[in-house]
Amino acid sequence: MTSALTRLNTFLAASPDVALVEVREAKGSTPRDVGAWMLVSPDGIFGTIGGGQLEFMAIDRARAMFGGEKTTDLMDVPLGPEIGQCCGGRVLIDIALVDEELREAIPKRIASEQAMQPHVYLFGGGHVGHALAAALSLLPLTVTVVETRAEALDGMPEGVATQLAAMPEDVVRDAPSGSAYVVLTHDHALDFLIVAEALRRADAAYVGMIGSKTKKATFRSWYLKEAGGSEADFARVACPIGGAHAKDKRPAVIAAMAAAEIIRAIADARA
Repeated sequence: MTSALTRLNTFLAASPDVALVEVREAKGSTPRDVGAWMLVSPDGIFGTIGGGQLEFMAIDRARAMFGGEKTTDLMDVPLGPEIGQCCGGRVLIDIALVDEELREAIPKRIASEQAMQPHVYLFGGGHVGHALAAALSLLPLTVTVVETRAEALDGMPEGVATQLAAMPEDVVRDAPSGSAYVVLTHDHALDFLIVAEALRRADAAYVGMIGSKTKKATFRSWYLKEAGGSEADFARVACPIGGAHAKDKRPAVIAAMAAAEIIRAIADARA
């Protein structure tokens, strides 16, 4: 698994000249918020401050500093028609050449940012599990795929952690507060056990289970009669994951719909 931290260190090691570009202030409608940052080298970038003309201008300004006398710069940019980016806001951007002190600080910063990311646990490494792991790996999330079968964990996307567990429900108990749980194993009975455990977590940001209306009804009957669950907790289960609007059952489509549903639920929970 290659992490963002590993990619960052590779970028820094390959770039003797690097500038840190960071959004200091953002007013009104802007591509990114305060704290967004990127690194610029003579022939590459790491990260983004939102793309578009604003980012192009910042990259050019940063590269102009290489070999010059200035070590810091400040851009004050109104996002209007004059730059061809009519967001309507205004952005202050700090640019600083990266010295040895910054080279040591930046990896610590990204490690700290990653430590604050929400956790998503995918239970099941089948076709949909792989597709959903790939979709979520592009988002600012810490994604872990949990499986009872070692071979099902092979070939997971870059940046996704894997965990082999004989009793996956134990992973739910040990998960950080605010985690999301997506259950899509090869066994309906195992699905039910994991979902029931996730519903015991009042701090769960999202609990989803792959399936149909029939599977959801079967789970409801078992959950209320056998597992001692409540209607209020059952109502928290998203099933089918991604909603029932898209009838396309291809794994990549299910994954796209579910990823949007999960990130929205996490954002709502954090808000």
